[in-house]
Amino acid sequence: MLIRLNQAQPYVLSLFRFVVGLLFAFHGAASLFGVLGGNQAETGAWPGWYAALIQLVCGSLVALGLGTRAAAFLASGSMAYAYFKVHQPEAFLPLQNGGEPSAMFCWAFLLLVFTGPGAVALDRFFGSRSTGTADTAGDATRQDKAPAVSV
Repeated sequence: MLIRLNQAQPYVLSLFRFVVGLLFAFHGAASLFGVLGGNQAETGAWPGWYAALIQLVCGSLVALGLGTRAAAFLASGSMAYAYFKVHQPEAFLPLQNGGEPSAMFCWAFLLLVFTGPGAVALDRFFGSRSTGTADTAGDATRQDKAPAVSV
């Protein structure tokens, strides 16, 4: 059972990344364009419009698995800012101050910064950026990296 779970881990991580990124992008689209039941932020208004832009762009990049770690880092930071500047002054706990989405997105994106995109991501098609050395033919199969999947 644990072997199967371990084998599925990189693919489930990709699914997690896709869903979190897509939900984040939806939040951005709702605020930028006033769609999906959201209130449109005034163009250029600080911090709402810029937060929505970060949500749309970073959420889309994370969902696609393109520049995942950098996009997730920026998204996590924006949600930390949102939590501490907007929600936390109202009350201490996220349940009390309405900051649960900000806190959850912040921690989910921080997790992706450290785990990477998973097995199914566009990052896989653009090579490894994690090492500074070139791979040789004998080093092509690395144990710490999930196999790439063609879609």
